[in-house]
Amino acid sequence: MPRHRSHSVEFKRQVAQEFLSGETLHGLAKRHDLSRNLIRIWVEKYETGALDDDARAADLVQEYEARIAALERLVGRQALELEFLKGALKNAPRQRSATTSVITGPAVCPSLKDAG
Repeated sequence: MPRHRSHSVEFKRQVAQEFLSGETLHGLAKRHDLSRNLIRIWVEKYETGALDDDARAADLVQEYEARIAALERLVGRQALELEFLKGALKNAPRQRSATTSVITGPAVCPSLKDAG
């Protein structure tokens, strides 16, 4: 069964440059354990500048992956904070007799009414 490997853009560029500098296709294929057809593809991409496009795309993917990881960490922290606050809200003491409203706020303490 054939194995599938992934090679960096720098490695592809290096192999293409070695071929263009006079190295034989057979020698390169044997030394790097690559198929000759793959080397031809890399050389063609190198000559047309497609390897540069691949490098830019790889850099962009790496940048996006870093951004995604940072956002995932942020979401994780926010989830922990939310769970903590939910627990704190459940365990917070409440005055059962006092009415509270989002609009008017909590009732004023009777002792403060008399003082003012």
